[in-house]
Amino acid sequence: MMKLIRKLIQMVSGSLPEAVVLLFTRVALAGIFWRSARTKVEDGSWLQMSDTTVFLFQEEYGMPYPEITGLLATYAEHFLPILIVLGLFTRLGAAGLLVMTLVIQLFVYPEAWWQTHIIWVALAGILIVRGGGMFSLDRLLGHKFG
Repeated sequence: MMKLIRKLIQMVSGSLPEAVVLLFTRVALAGIFWRSARTKVEDGSWLQMSDTTVFLFQEEYGMPYPEITGLLATYAEHFLPILIVLGLFTRLGAAGLLVMTLVIQLFVYPEAWWQTHIIWVALAGILIVRGGGMFSLDRLLGHKFG
């Protein structure tokens, strides 16, 4: 029985299963922020920030300079997920989304830790620690720091 368990552990600990899991992790984290980014722009545009976004950043989130912070969040939520899905500068992209998550947690929705943000932090943490994996442009291009 122990031999079978060791064999199973060896199978799931290989580089191919890790690559698949890291790919799914990248898509999951990027998808969360991409969907959020698309709610911040005018319908039919790529990066034209909506008036609703400015209103939310000012009134609901209480962010200073809502035109600037809203624009920065909108651009980051579009650009960083693209990097992460491609696996290009994965660690840097995941770190950026981790910082965004912590800002959201601390200043916008502090009650959302256990429901939502802990998962985002875990996904970003995995990518920061492990990188993009075998199926990433980082690996293809030979980036040492992801």
